[in-house]
Amino acid sequence: MSKIMVDGVALELRRVNTEAPAGRAPVVFLHEGLGSVSLWRDWPETLCRACGREGIVYSRRGYGDSDPVPDVRGAGRLAPDYMHREAWEVLPSLLATLGVERPVLLGHSDGGSIALLHASRHPVSACVVLAPHVIVEDVSVQSIAQAREAFESGGLRERLARFHADVDGAFWQWNDIWLSEDFRRFDIRPDCRLIEAPVLAIQGEDDPYGTLRQIEEIAPTQGPFEKRVLARCGHSPHKDQTEAVTAAIAAFLRAKD
Repeated sequence: MSKIMVDGVALELRRVNTEAPAGRAPVVFLHEGLGSVSLWRDWPETLCRACGREGIVYSRRGYGDSDPVPDVRGAGRLAPDYMHREAWEVLPSLLATLGVERPVLLGHSDGGSIALLHASRHPVSACVVLAPHVIVEDVSVQSIAQAREAFESGGLRERLARFHADVDGAFWQWNDIWLSEDFRRFDIRPDCRLIEAPVLAIQGEDDPYGTLRQIEEIAPTQGPFEKRVLARCGHSPHKDQTEAVTAAIAAFLRAKD
């Protein structure tokens, strides 16, 4: 594990499968709203070996061991466009610092939304999204409100504290903005229409954070688009159906080589 400075902020970074053959775009992993480098566990290694690619895994500011966000419930509170900023400002700076051009983006949940937004404006080799959010649905808000209850009194804080240096900052920056009235207008469907790179979207039938509209309405008008809906699968397809998801992504990327 290491740190990389991006626009004056230290971000936690991990490289995986570094002995993969040269010439293939690396896979850049973009974590969920409460995720981090360590919360991916060993799946990036598993996937990158299956794909024959290097992987780059990082924690966004305020997550994992990256620099915290000061006064996250006050002056540092995230704005409704926080995913746009990550996709269009932070991620391009990170990739430039690493010298990476046209990566494969792989995002889960919020990370999936960030991947789609980045691909709508920047060249990528492919975009793989797991349970992304393109709009805000009532079911999403209800589940996130339940997460707040679990954090305050149900043991979620203790579980997350193993993965975040500033667990309160990590939780509240995500939870406060998602439960704000301003965020109900979040809608990236017009941006998704502009994506030219191949897109693979995977979602579970039992996802408590969104209906299948979330992947059905990505609908790029220019590039190829594939959807996979998995039975017996919730909001984390790579955990709930690891073998199926790994195989699907590896096959998708092989077809693009």
